[in-house]
Amino acid sequence: MRQDLSTRCHVLLSELGLVHKGEAITATPLEGGVASDIARVQTRNHEYCVKFALPKLKVHADWFAPTHRNLAEYAWLQFAGAQNPDMAVTLYGQSSYHHGFVMEYLQGDDIYLWKKALLEGTSAGTEASIVSQALGTIHAASGQKDFDQSKFNNKDDFRDLRIEPYLLYTASQHPDLADKLHNLAEGLFSSDKILIHGDVSPKNIFLRQSSAIILDAECATMGDPVFDLAFCLNHLILKALHLPQHKEVYLQFVEVFWQGYASHICWENREDLGERLMHLLPALMLARIDGKSPVEYLNEATRAQVRALSRHFLQQPSQSLLEMIAKFKK
Repeated sequence: MRQDLSTRCHVLLSELGLVHKGEAITATPLEGGVASDIARVQTRNHEYCVKFALPKLKVHADWFAPTHRNLAEYAWLQFAGAQNPDMAVTLYGQSSYHHGFVMEYLQGDDIYLWKKALLEGTSAGTEASIVSQALGTIHAASGQKDFDQSKFNNKDDFRDLRIEPYLLYTASQHPDLADKLHNLAEGLFSSDKILIHGDVSPKNIFLRQSSAIILDAECATMGDPVFDLAFCLNHLILKALHLPQHKEVYLQFVEVFWQGYASHICWENREDLGERLMHLLPALMLARIDGKSPVEYLNEATRAQVRALSRHFLQQPSQSLLEMIAKFKK
């Protein structure tokens, strides 16, 4: 039988030398992702965030993934922090045996979650630029010849965590689009250009002192950078449709994000990446309605709207992101 979360946290912290044997701790489960058990742990002198990868994700459909992905996540956080100390989260150690790691618990008046700000309509208006610059910096750095790819050969994990639940499962729900979605899946699986995060979502992005801290890199692998770009832009579009009163502003965020990110593209032709984006973005929109991990905040009317728009753009792809956004604005 699996140990309770508090015991698992104590065992991990003990292994890493962060608590003494017999020292009391308080472990409070944190809400958030579906792929891990996460806890806020308070010791006598410190406060940590502890994360354990789960073999079966917490969703309605059967969705399994190997727990060794915890290693890739830890390595991604190390690499991202090395590119810019302002993007770094303090890391205290990782255990391959327990499939968990310990990092700082983010808190303070100067820290906020981007998803919360977007849903509450309190976004500062600068996040799209900050996050896109951070993501572009990481992608560009991983495209250098001296980048060590050895910790990120995780295509099988990426297939289990992203390609199958988002594209292949959605294809089973829309047979008339199956060929398109399967082709996108094959293209993503065959690519190994750039180190991608795999879950660049506002729910995983904290803003601290005008810098972005991107967490939850369980899907990190060498892959096609368009996935990270499309994944984040998808969330901005969905929130624009969810909150009509903020639609114009949030769609402007999409344009700002693209402009900030595009300035870092040095590993391929910008137009080639933009063309792939026009096919993958509507596919991911549809996946957040009919895939294994649907967004939780849309009502049925908006879900139907997103489904119709996604199908339209998959069948008739836009020539550019700006053209697509112009159609959304209408």
